[in-house]
Amino acid sequence: MEYLTQELRGDVAVIGLNRPEKRNAISDRFVEELATAIRWAEDTAKAGVIYGHGPHFCAGLDLAEHVKKTPFEGVHGSRRWHEVFGWIQKGKLPWFAALHGAVVGGGLELASSVHVRVADSTAFFGLPEGQRGIFVGGGASVRSARLMGVARMQDMMLTGRTVDADTAERWNLVQYVVPEGEAVEKAVALAAQAATNAEISNYAIINALPRINDMATDDGLFVESFVSSFTATSPEAEARLNAFLSKKAGKVARPGES
Repeated sequence: MEYLTQELRGDVAVIGLNRPEKRNAISDRFVEELATAIRWAEDTAKAGVIYGHGPHFCAGLDLAEHVKKTPFEGVHGSRRWHEVFGWIQKGKLPWFAALHGAVVGGGLELASSVHVRVADSTAFFGLPEGQRGIFVGGGASVRSARLMGVARMQDMMLTGRTVDADTAERWNLVQYVVPEGEAVEKAVALAAQAATNAEISNYAIINALPRINDMATDDGLFVESFVSSFTATSPEAEARLNAFLSKKAGKVARPGES
């Protein structure tokens, strides 16, 4: 691949954005390579990690390519981003992102499509589309806004505000903050842990939870009952529950305890 690297670390597919001279800016070719890499990961792994080569995770849309498009071409490009990023958000695998440097524009949209985000202390976040005379087009108005809230997203887009990793954690844009250079290691470790879960449980967590979140309360509770019953009757669930009952599986520990 020209713009991506991929490797398998145990049960974890690790995909690297590899266009550092352009701050890993996202082009049409980039999106198609990502689509291929996602399918490869689903065929070979039980969890996935996305990170960026070079000093930045991703600085967003390749504006040099975008400015040459007609409005109709722009719509089709946006919809393709939605489709491919949707394979991450509601696919077969739990996905983790290791973030550093610039996580802005389309980079934040890509990061918002994964399930768990790990940022190192160099990461900063922004949505500069308002200053470029455009609007978000890779899913931020749906995914990023649900993470941090509409008011904070409006602030970032109207003023050009950027926020650091600690602020992003408070805003729920990321779930972990680690020292510089440690995001990939942490993300791979978390992905490896998720890969040990029952496959049907991971699938339900990825696909049922966001849908329930969008439902009315009574509808969500009704769907939860069915998902809970369905997962509990799988052979793997039965084996894991029996292992716990026979004290062959550990109890939930306090933070910091093994």
